[in-house]
Amino acid sequence: MYDGEGPLWRCADGWARGRIRFVAVTAVLVLTAALPACSDATESSRDHAQPSGFEAGSIWVADEGADSLTVLDAATNTVVTTVKGVQKPHNVQVGRDGVSAYAVSGATNQVVAIDAATYTIKGVASTGPAPAHVIEAPNGKIYVTNAGDGTVSVYRGPGLTPVGRIDLGGMPHGLRSADGGGMIVVANTMAGRLDLIDPTADRSVGAIPVGRGPLQVAVTADGRYAYSGVAEPPSVVKVDLGSRSVTGSARVPAAPVQLYLTPDEKTVLSADQGNSDNPGNTMSVIDTEAMTVRGTASTGSGPHGVVVDTSGARAWVTNTFDDTVSVIDLSNLSAPATVAVGKEPNGISYSPRPPAAPTAATATLDVPAPPPHAEDDSGQQPSDGHGH
Repeated sequence: MYDGEGPLWRCADGWARGRIRFVAVTAVLVLTAALPACSDATESSRDHAQPSGFEAGSIWVADEGADSLTVLDAATNTVVTTVKGVQKPHNVQVGRDGVSAYAVSGATNQVVAIDAATYTIKGVASTGPAPAHVIEAPNGKIYVTNAGDGTVSVYRGPGLTPVGRIDLGGMPHGLRSADGGGMIVVANTMAGRLDLIDPTADRSVGAIPVGRGPLQVAVTADGRYAYSGVAEPPSVVKVDLGSRSVTGSARVPAAPVQLYLTPDEKTVLSADQGNSDNPGNTMSVIDTEAMTVRGTASTGSGPHGVVVDTSGARAWVTNTFDDTVSVIDLSNLSAPATVAVGKEPNGISYSPRPPAAPTAATATLDVPAPPPHAEDDSGQQPSDGHGH
């Protein structure tokens, strides 16, 4: 079990000073035992930006090694601003209305709500140890996986009022909700399973073994299917949430991290990260019906996070080992742009709202320390049902 101390994703010359990133412990996850290079990254486009005329929107990137969030203009693939102040942010997610962005801090065990229009703090709360991913579910509540103690923290958004915890055990990492709101699916990395949460009662209702090292899931809108990456062999599996069984599998070139469904749900995209000794450099494009790989798109080194715009025309992939974001044209799987961001980009989120114009190239958040034991103020205790 993760002990909450020591570094994982860090530069070689700062090994002793770093702090562990939540995923990682043993050889079970070779894909996460990586040391990215310590080169400085500029916050500007490395290649020429795409021409105007693309769908408007914004891209938020969690730069875990830079203690920052980079905000991109999706229409031009240029950096709009860099938001400083969240330490070791592994994951960031824009809220469903595009008004708030939520980020977790692995250094301070916090979740932070950010006003996407003003780049200021809307709320902050304590999490469990080693917070991994954060989502806003259709019920308006915010869910954070805590890899260090096997729980999921639940808050009322956007102010992040704590309302309880869900005990899953293992090491919960990525999670997503069905758009219909009936199910939240959690990739439980160390346990090799997907945990199912009923968001009405906020309790665990079951678990499905999928294989070694699942890190993230993609869930169909109706909650019927989920897709998950597994580390050995490097694959993406299709899971029937009704029968609670794996019904298909597609091999990919390197151990995958994040997955994302296209809007029509006919395709799932896989960021095939691999590890520092043998980094991946592809995004796999998988037919969800046949569970076959239609093709791959070239990315940078160590592709980790992936999102798709609402038109299904483009994807953005974070490249953890070279501090960039690849822009992928899904019509021909080309990469027309590469954007330099902060060190060790991991989580990434898309919003159809254009980014707000900042007052400066860098916005610095004044993140207050949350009250002691804020997560337990609701008086709720973790659920005692593991569902497996």
